[in-house]
Order: sequence, then structure tokens, then C-alpha cells
Amino acid sequence: MKISTRFLAEKEWEVRNESGNLLPVDMYPEGEKKAFSPMQLVLAATGACAAVDIVQILKKKRKTVLDLRIESEGTRREELPRRFTHLHLHFILYSPNTSSEELEKVVALAIEKYCSVSASLAADIELKYTAEVLEQLS
Repeated sequence: MKISTRFLAEKEWEVRNESGNLLPVDMYPEGEKKAFSPMQLVLAATGACAAVDIVQILKKKRKTVLDLRIESEGTRREELPRRFTHLHLHFILYSPNTSSEELEKVVALAIEKYCSVSASLAADIELKYTAEVLEQLS
């Protein structure tokens, strides 16, 4: 895997993957942001990585996935480096035939066994997750 990052302006960068896809990144303060910060990307990548695995596992179990949403929160150290100390991922599954217990097992499997991003985080990070099933789209 190869990623290329290019400086554009004082607080702006452009990231390109091997396929040529572009992703803007900035370090502007909240309220001025035009794009994700690198740490926001880590948080987003953790949720997205797990979500991919969750949907694949559920489909193998012949479960109906109408929608899956992830609400992610991260807490960072005050001192440098300002790495994450805690992550909380809340998974909201819309499915007419999946129980909360089934989803919790699948989420644990995805986070703890299959998700490359969560496995790449520091060993001492506290990574929490919750799950929720709703039968209909709201």
C-alpha cells in the first residue's frame, strides 16, 4: 500500500492513494475546517473498517442489513503526542432479523479479530464499542 501526501497551504494537504483518489486534509480549528484532520481520519477509519467486516459477517449469516451507522468518539491526551487514549464506537444496525445479542457478537468479532485499523492502534488504548439494532429506517 502506498499513500502520497502533498502540502497545499499552511494548514492544508492533499492525500492520494495508488488509484489516484484524492482526500483533502486540514489542521484548521473547529468551525473553520474544510476537511478531516489526520486524527479524525483515524477515528473514521476505525469505524469504517469494523463496519465493512460487520456487514460481511451479517450477510454470511443471511441477515438483512438495511443500514449500518457508526457514531465514533475519541479522547486524546493533553500532552504531546496527543494520541487517542479512549475510543468509543456505537454501531446502529437497521435490520428486521438481527437480534442485539447477534450484533454484539459480530461487533466484537469484527473489532477484536478482523479490523486491521483497530489492531494497528497502540496496545494500551482502551477501545470500547456498543451496538444497537433498529428495525426500520428513521
